Amino acid sequence: MKTQQLQLKKPELEVKGLNKRYGKGCSNCQTPEMLHVKDNRCQHCGSVWACIDVNFELYKGEILGIVGESGSGKSSLVKSLYFDDAISSGSATISTYKNGEVNIFTESAQQKRYIRNYIMGMVYQNPYLGLKMSFSSGGNIAEKLIASGTFHVGSIRDRARQLLEHVEIPLARMDELPKNFSGGMQQRVQISKALANNPPILLLDEVTTGLDLSVQARVLDLIRKIQRDLGVAMIVVSHDLGVIRMLADRTMVMRHGRVVERGLTDQILEDPQHPYTQQLVHSLL
Repeated sequence: MKTQQLQLKKPELEVKGLNKRYGKGCSNCQTPEMLHVKDNRCQHCGSVWACIDVNFELYKGEILGIVGESGSGKSSLVKSLYFDDAISSGSATISTYKNGEVNIFTESAQQKRYIRNYIMGMVYQNPYLGLKMSFSSGGNIAEKLIASGTFHVGSIRDRARQLLEHVEIPLARMDELPKNFSGGMQQRVQISKALANNPPILLLDEVTTGLDLSVQARVLDLIRKIQRDLGVAMIVVSHDLGVIRMLADRTMVMRHGRVVERGLTDQILEDPQHPYTQQLVHSLL
């Protein structure tokens, strides 16, 4: 029933035929179809097809989980969506950007900056990629707001306070450098920065990796709270099926750059069809 309801809606984000290759390539790997289905690395030149013909939709207010082992392509996928890495081919449209009629990958650098500032937020596994450690917590949020055209100091301070309160960072530490914070607090500051301009889409890449279990639980609770309170659509990347079980409405399983299985999270975890998914689920038990 839930899948049928989603299909009646227009996707917030729709990705078609996304391919991403690292390396110059050679005559043996000009297209991913030239590689063995069980490998995404060219044995001749070492180039890697990190994403191979990836297709999916993300709907308003849902959490889509992407799971797979290290090197499966899941992080490359979200980094490509956030324009950190240029894709090799494919398209993506966003319903709230130019009526969902324009491939965001072919837009100008200026328009891509607009999308990063207003429409998508990104939370990296390594907080040092998402935060400027020489800026205060409030200063990191201010940077995002200034990039989108907000210059009133009072408004910026008010918004920073509001966001830090939302992610449970003590306001007394708003002017403190995040390099002095714990890993869990750094991730929460990253999340507050990503939410600065109320983006409809949030990308989260392995945000609980390396955190203590109690800290992981607080971050996961925060993510669910944001979904519930703000209705933000999210893509959550993780190698941990426990995280996906807690958060995701639907799940895609990736291996060697390819999507090998997809469906409602409960179905994926309770009745996996692909041998690789079965192996992942068995490792969780």
